[in-house]
Amino acid sequence: MFNGSIPASLGNLPEKVYIDLTYNNLSGPIPQNGALINRGPTAFIGNPGLCGPPLKNQCSAQSDASSPSSEPFLPNNVPPLDGAGGDGNGRGLSRGAVIAIIVGDVVGICVIGLLFSYCYSRICGCGRKKDESGFGFQKGGGKGRKECLCFRKDESETLSENVEQYDLVALDNQVAFDLDELLKASAFVLGKSGIGIVYKVVLEDGLNLAVRRLGEGGSQRFKEFQTEVEAIGKLRHQNIVTLRAYYWSVDEKLLIYDFIPNGNLTTAIHGKPGMVSFTPLSWSIRLKIMKGTAKGLVYLHEYSPKKYVHGDLKPSNILLGHDMEPKISDFGLGRLANIAGASPTLQSNHMTSDKPQQSKQGSALSESGTVTSTTTSGSCYQAPEALKVVKPSQKWDIYSYGVILLEMITGRTPIIQVGSTEMDLVNWIHWCIEEKKPLSDVLDSYLAQDADKEEEMIAVLKIAMACVHSSPERRPSMRYISDALERLQASSE
Repeated sequence: MFNGSIPASLGNLPEKVYIDLTYNNLSGPIPQNGALINRGPTAFIGNPGLCGPPLKNQCSAQSDASSPSSEPFLPNNVPPLDGAGGDGNGRGLSRGAVIAIIVGDVVGICVIGLLFSYCYSRICGCGRKKDESGFGFQKGGGKGRKECLCFRKDESETLSENVEQYDLVALDNQVAFDLDELLKASAFVLGKSGIGIVYKVVLEDGLNLAVRRLGEGGSQRFKEFQTEVEAIGKLRHQNIVTLRAYYWSVDEKLLIYDFIPNGNLTTAIHGKPGMVSFTPLSWSIRLKIMKGTAKGLVYLHEYSPKKYVHGDLKPSNILLGHDMEPKISDFGLGRLANIAGASPTLQSNHMTSDKPQQSKQGSALSESGTVTSTTTSGSCYQAPEALKVVKPSQKWDIYSYGVILLEMITGRTPIIQVGSTEMDLVNWIHWCIEEKKPLSDVLDSYLAQDADKEEEMIAVLKIAMACVHSSPERRPSMRYISDALERLQASSE
């Protein structure tokens, strides 16, 4: 265990070096350079004397000017406890002093135990009623949909590598809420799937959040989870849903996102099952969504730290914010779910051909359901080569994006019934071309009112067909696609 302040020389290490200073007795300000500047709060937990970013504890002027000595060793002139060497004046501690120290230690341990018990009772103070997911609830009225979140920790379990996380870890300085506020908040279940339950959480100040609860496993993989979630938390783009914070314990893994109010693209295109009335999107709104989604993918592919691949792009993962601005969601969720011990069917940045749960569920972050024509419709967005190639490719996202464009242009579901035969949307378009069907048979009939925009629709149709080319090498880049869409003039712009 290390004592004292953190040597400034540690910051001279390369930024890629992983530094873990958890559970020592360090104090003073955290150096803000080199390998230390981008570390999250969890790299310093268990050091109550530390202060300054990324921790919430502010450094006082005194602690900035001076800090406790970093030397953890006793000086050489400490007298021995027994009488070996030295005269009577140099003898060690008396028997009474030793007894006093022991009694003091015992009292201190008891006080710490009482404090721990108090904190535990505060964290799990909500009324307990477990559902099948192992989540604690307290009913808050409203037909059983409004609930109080309460996260429990099994006392018999401990995290590996001496890491125990009991607080919310903020991923940016705009997070003004804490775990206690989250526990007291009203919550509405948005949906359940193989990778956990999703809640809309309303804080006391009216702020809406989306909280995804992952699996209860992965207790040996905290650092792996931390690295992944902090990398995702660095992504900042107007067309990507922002991950604001996370919570980790042995049996609770939570991801806290911005809540996106206007549902997902699947519902916007097809409506919800049982809807009495449904107004399809105008062409100008569809084009706006196409452009915004393309910009988000360009950011992921070219400007994110590792030039990421989404790997699971589909309309239910495109949420619609205020003014129908699209926001790509669920990026990196597959890998986080696997680390946390959730569904093994969703691989990291990789779609599988059999995902009925994913095709039936809307995105975790919106207040909207989805409609699907078959349980295998999710695989229709999957690039053909994804079944053969293990390593994800950006060309997979481009294929998925092309299918989404076709869905928005035609207004049709990913699986289409032609007589007694089912075919996916891409093959149906090829069939229409071979049969020389008129353009009016291909386009969404609602778009007939935008007849003056027919040239733009044809241009988008050509872009979509290039995206879904069977050869990955023949598909254009997202940069090219985004630039081509920006050249189209929509009446709303």
